[in-house]
Amino acid sequence: MAVTPRAGRTLEIVETGARAGGAPTAEADRRASAVTVAGAGGREPDGPSASSPYQGYVYAYPHKTAYRPLDPRPSLREVWEGEPLGNLFLYLHIPFCEMRCGFCNLFTRTGAPEELVAAYLGALERQAHAVRDALDGPRFVTAAIGGGTPTYLSAAELTRMFDLTERIMGVDLRAVPLSVETSPATATADRLAVLTERGTTRISIGVQSFIDAEARAAVRPQKRAEVETALGRIRAAGFETLNIDLIYGIDGQTDDSWRHSLDAAMEWKPEEIYLYPLYVRPLTGLGRRARDWDDHRLGLYRYGRDHLLAAGYEQVSMRMFRLPGTASATEYCCQSDGMVGLGCGARSYTSRLHYSYEYAVGAGQVRAIIDDYVRLTPRDFEVANVGFRLDPGERRRRHLIQSLLQAEGLDVAAYRERFGTEAAEDFGAELERLAERGWLEPPDRAGHASARLRLTAEGLAHSDAIGPAMFSAPVRELMAAYETR
Repeated sequence: MAVTPRAGRTLEIVETGARAGGAPTAEADRRASAVTVAGAGGREPDGPSASSPYQGYVYAYPHKTAYRPLDPRPSLREVWEGEPLGNLFLYLHIPFCEMRCGFCNLFTRTGAPEELVAAYLGALERQAHAVRDALDGPRFVTAAIGGGTPTYLSAAELTRMFDLTERIMGVDLRAVPLSVETSPATATADRLAVLTERGTTRISIGVQSFIDAEARAAVRPQKRAEVETALGRIRAAGFETLNIDLIYGIDGQTDDSWRHSLDAAMEWKPEEIYLYPLYVRPLTGLGRRARDWDDHRLGLYRYGRDHLLAAGYEQVSMRMFRLPGTASATEYCCQSDGMVGLGCGARSYTSRLHYSYEYAVGAGQVRAIIDDYVRLTPRDFEVANVGFRLDPGERRRRHLIQSLLQAEGLDVAAYRERFGTEAAEDFGAELERLAERGWLEPPDRAGHASARLRLTAEGLAHSDAIGPAMFSAPVRELMAAYETR
């Protein structure tokens, strides 16, 4: 395939080292993005200390580094046979960005020329046909488009993407909650017009910091004026929900500078704000010890949490804060309903199997996987390639993790109804350890068990330690054996 660079849309910054892997109602699965420069499982390159509150961002369970080639490769018809299809989540992955930020280990590449984007959309169309043929009367109740940066696509390319998705998958995206990610550089008026016309209800923009020097320190060379212009366009377009992503733990960041970014974000009255800890190994040349950096990040997290709560936001998870009354209504339940992923970096979930294509972080490997994806034939898309089979124990564990890391916690009755067992008995030892550390809310004064198992405020603050600690031994072993690509 002959390719020519796309003028004006490429700025390659860093090529080193993934909502989602799930639903808009659970931040881990909505975006499939860990804000980190990390190895397998979201860990720092040399691994955090065992006592660190920042072990890894659990945006899905099991992590993709626990996936292995499936042998034999099952047909998608076999994979989805007998699965409930009434409340599905549809996720599209666009693996292109205009730059690679220093904090990012997404499955994405920079500088994709028009010929590659066209080929990718062609492959997406072939995949959509194969997936739709394997599903018997699916009903999609929510959708998201992530990446990468979906708005790297031009307005015409976005239109093609929406057209093929609706035509082939049989979904009216204007009739369901639809979330799309963008960036300050690509939130142009013509692209936003397409998103508005096609029914986007939620738009998420990665700002990270409103201070230019901090943005440069995070290897994201943007100007605040560009950010403000993009936010103005987004608000003018009239999306129902605006989410702004911010990062804490950037080199040189202080309480005052952190508050400055928080206040600058809130000037736009976003319905949602996500606060992400930076996952990057401290620079020993600056004399900063890992423990000092942990304390610094934890202090900034608490400051940001308290500042947003005082401003009227409610906490949904460690990362997500939302204005009361602005949550999108959806029938999708991330603990139990299936997800259909389209695109080479997307994963799909059934109750028994999580599957996807090959996973990588390094630029060369990502490019090779994308190049292979665009050459796949219709028959190639009819099978699942790599994945993880969930036995009953892993299904219980996934339900627990996805529930416990949310502020509302785990619904004890719903768990009992789904599995026929008690979560407190299935995971007694793990829950006891959380209780001993003051991270799990205790029973009431009469000793009666709560209707929900909830983390305390300090427990939520340690979500990135609690989540990985809940992983099963087999999953941890698979992740440890994974060779980072």
